[in-house]
Amino acid sequence: MRIPAFNLRPLALGLALAAAAFAAQAQEKVVFATNWKAQAGHGGFYQALVDGTYKKYGLDVDIQQGGPMVNNRPMLPAGKVDFLMTGNLLQSFDNVKNGVPTVVVAAFFQKDPQAMFAHPGQGFDTFKDMAKAPVAFIGKDGQFSFWQWMKSEHGFKDSQLKPYTFNVGPFLADKKSIQQGYAISEPLSIKAQAGFDPVVQLLADNGFSTYSTTIETRADLIKTKPETVRKFVEASIIGWNNYLYGDNKAANEMIAKINPDSPVAASQGSIELMKKMGIVDSGESLTKGIGAMDEARVKDFYDKMVKAGLYKTGEVDLSKVVTTQFVNKGVGVDVRKKLTGK
Repeated sequence: MRIPAFNLRPLALGLALAAAAFAAQAQEKVVFATNWKAQAGHGGFYQALVDGTYKKYGLDVDIQQGGPMVNNRPMLPAGKVDFLMTGNLLQSFDNVKNGVPTVVVAAFFQKDPQAMFAHPGQGFDTFKDMAKAPVAFIGKDGQFSFWQWMKSEHGFKDSQLKPYTFNVGPFLADKKSIQQGYAISEPLSIKAQAGFDPVVQLLADNGFSTYSTTIETRADLIKTKPETVRKFVEASIIGWNNYLYGDNKAANEMIAKINPDSPVAASQGSIELMKKMGIVDSGESLTKGIGAMDEARVKDFYDKMVKAGLYKTGEVDLSKVVTTQFVNKGVGVDVRKKLTGK
């Protein structure tokens, strides 16, 4: 018997609604916490959110920004978030040392953006020169981390120290001083306030071999939901390629909306600095993909921190710090080549 066509319409509508409901249900909820307010240094993650890359991977990602009054770090081991952005490997070493079961699954910055700045034309053009500056503005956290390495490896001295309160005013007022800062942000604010481009020396280009903007998750999540971890890491890698080399307008607008202190123009300026200095995409990431990690490099950095007095030999089980299970597969390299032609 021939069924009239109009009788199929309710069935088709029902199937369409069922398919839509299934698609919505198929999106796995994932909570990702950052370590500071939304900014260009987090841009690839917001890109993956706004352009639908996470959704294509079957993930419903909620990005929770950090900030001066927000401490997202304890939220990861407590199970309140699934993935956490951390600064560099020092925090991960501390976790392993203290028995916190978290693991680094990707490193989105090949170079730590931490840098030292100097005034141009004052004789502090190299890192070696900076060790002779009479004044070094370093924050409290820096004094107990990278400053110890600067002393052990490059001859900086505590007699140079003055506290850095994340205000560039004292540095601008003293042409013979040097100051710590993020290489992808402070040069822009210094140029805006004082009209000059500071001398920038990346710690990473002088032997501070840590990865940065690392992503941690719980060891149990890697064991029980490896596909979830893979999807989040790979979607984020695609997001970073599109953010750096593609149309990042929507991501920058989202960042500016979430954090008005990071306007679109500032984000674009930071992107150019990231590309110029190879912060995200350089070295091994050019062939292995953004997020790449090398266990030998992790050991190299740890050995330097032992020499600097931050840890004791054997105090941290390095086999528990990172896993390369989800990176080094060349994910996103084709996206970069398509967008840049190289």
